[in-house]
Amino acid sequence: MVKIGNIELGNFPLLLAPMEDVSDPPFRAVCKENGADLMYTEFVSSEGLIRDAAKSVQKLDIFEYERPVGIQLFGSDIETMGSCAEIASRVNPDLIDINYGCPVKNVACRGAGAALLQDVPKMVKMTEAVVKSTHLPVTVKTRLGWDENTKNVQEVAERLQDIGIKALSVHGRTRVQMYKGSADWTLISKIKDNPRITIPIFGNGDVDTPEKALEYKNRFGVDGIMIGRATIGNPWIFNEIKHFLKTGEKLPAPTLEQRVEVCRRHLEFSIRWKGPVAGVFEMRRHYTNYFKGLEHFKPFRMRLVEGMSFEELDQILTEIVHDYSAALC
Repeated sequence: MVKIGNIELGNFPLLLAPMEDVSDPPFRAVCKENGADLMYTEFVSSEGLIRDAAKSVQKLDIFEYERPVGIQLFGSDIETMGSCAEIASRVNPDLIDINYGCPVKNVACRGAGAALLQDVPKMVKMTEAVVKSTHLPVTVKTRLGWDENTKNVQEVAERLQDIGIKALSVHGRTRVQMYKGSADWTLISKIKDNPRITIPIFGNGDVDTPEKALEYKNRFGVDGIMIGRATIGNPWIFNEIKHFLKTGEKLPAPTLEQRVEVCRRHLEFSIRWKGPVAGVFEMRRHYTNYFKGLEHFKPFRMRLVEGMSFEELDQILTEIVHDYSAALC
């Protein structure tokens, strides 16, 4: 049984990675319904939260059906991060996660995210401040290092465990790599093999099929897998992986009806969370992903993007089930 503090996650948990503009409550809801064991919010800016910025505060929204769920924080100031951990704890998540892995320029070049991999002593002090500011388990997500010459994640794992983090997720790329090339899980495996390490170690990067999940589980010995980009438009990947790990057999690909139903559920959650206008607007980025690979789908996609209400969109989704195959003829 893998545990983060007192949170039980099963024998080989599958985690939804925190992704900006993706892992909001509606997306987390459909991932939970399709087998995710632990999920995280989009990353929350500590500076924004201190200023009570609406966008940062809204990212603290969590719901009972999501549990267990963690709030992920990022920032460059130690004191501010400690204060934000205290604020985030008040909404009663199951854990607090710290982002030391985001590679994008407007985060890393401001001294946050993956930038902390260049200053491990500051990372340690920041993590300690967060641990001391909350009664909740604290976890960390990071990368192998800043670049090929500074792959320091093994040192990071030991030092952060020593000051009290309860789990570590590692993306198998450096900051310089961004999301290019292949993820290298070799150092992740070495962390797991380190006899000093007793906390759960989760691997992240390039797992996009059940076969690869099984291969990485056996080859690298991690306690679980965190999945990010492969979940977009594909939340059923969690159940597909679980079924394959249990039986060695692949589930059939989702039918058109299943794609439509999950898309409809996502839309319902989006409207419930954001309201009838913003909820419809926020869903527009997802339609291409849910129906990726379908030939000659563009006319339906355009209608979905142009839809203005749940009733209209619900009708279009119903028409897709009944009319898409006929449209191919």
